[in-house]
Amino acid sequence: MPESSATTPASNSTPDDAAVLFAEKLWPSFWIWLVAAGLAGAGILVFAPISIAAGITAAVVLFVILVALLILSTPSISVTAGTVQVGRATIERRFVGVAGAFRGAEATAERGPRLNGLAFMCIRGWIDPVVRIEITDPADRTPYWLASTRHPDELVAALSR
Repeated sequence: MPESSATTPASNSTPDDAAVLFAEKLWPSFWIWLVAAGLAGAGILVFAPISIAAGITAAVVLFVILVALLILSTPSISVTAGTVQVGRATIERRFVGVAGAFRGAEATAERGPRLNGLAFMCIRGWIDPVVRIEITDPADRTPYWLASTRHPDELVAALSR
């Protein structure tokens, strides 16, 4: 592959902008991994009439595929001094407004009856608490982001800095 002779533009960010204030991967819970193992075990039932070896091979291949899909689809949340990233979405901190943490029935209401259809969501069913992050960018129609997190108070504190 030929090397590019183009220069990289200088970054406008300071080294402090890259310092991570909060980081979290939204890994599946233990019971999700058990469900994946159970589904993979179903491969044995499907292929056992052919042969036990084919059933075990199918179960192993199916489990590897399910694990790969779970790992590759695991979103992350990170907050730096300059940006907020939730899953694939990134926004500059200057466009982030008030953030609030919700647990239990309040979290359920945020994900359900109080949900705005224009909101960006990064929700995982195996994580109950959510954080609502207000978006103040006038050019963005998204009123807020709603993200699952196991550490809502720490995320809100990082966004408040």
